[in-house]
Amino acid sequence: MKIEKTVDRGSKEKLYVQIYSIFLEKIENGEWPAGAQIPPEDELCRIYDVSKVTVREAIQELVREGYLKRLQGKGTFVTLSEPHQGIIMRARLSEDVFGEEVKTEKEIVDRGLRGVSEEIRKILENEDEIYYILYRKTVNDESYREELFIPLFILPDIDSENLSGRSIYDLIEDKGVKKIFKVIQSVEVTKSVDNVSSALKGRNGDWALLISRTIISSDGIPIAFSRLTGCGTRQKLQMEFDRIK
Repeated sequence: MKIEKTVDRGSKEKLYVQIYSIFLEKIENGEWPAGAQIPPEDELCRIYDVSKVTVREAIQELVREGYLKRLQGKGTFVTLSEPHQGIIMRARLSEDVFGEEVKTEKEIVDRGLRGVSEEIRKILENEDEIYYILYRKTVNDESYREELFIPLFILPDIDSENLSGRSIYDLIEDKGVKKIFKVIQSVEVTKSVDNVSSALKGRNGDWALLISRTIISSDGIPIAFSRLTGCGTRQKLQMEFDRIK
């Protein structure tokens, strides 16, 4: 009888990284051969005594790397078994770029189909309807303004979704017609303009922090764009990277 590897809950290595390594070993040693369907998520959760979120993170990483593929309504299948060379690092994607130790509050100010600038349409490579969400965020008493732009075809039912307490990234992963493959993020210091200064209770021309993110699908199509602006006196950005292998 084959004995399954288990996760080490005393290890500093995150659970999803351990599960990723277990699944990858099954693929590379042929236990999960190319073309085979892997067990359902519920069964994997039971076997390894971990949450569905942990299993999904591990599977999603293997999907991104091309080892697995998901077929809607059918399951997840092995696509290749050749190992990648080198070290792979993964950044955890979060709406909270300021870290877990800060107090963050978020309020939706505006949402719906809106006309957008040519700049946004060019970024999203889209001439169709674009859904717009405007958030007001408070981070340790500093004010920030965040805008999110999503082509409506990515999330056709977004207008009926409760966006207040849910990560937009999780929503895209769960219900989007395309999934997140990579994110291009830029951070810059710029001069604020009238509408931003007013929203953040600053003065026009004040220096402002601008964080932009373009979200890309596996076929290279931009599926969302966000920009967060703040005129506060203190900003601390936090990014977390995990070594996969």
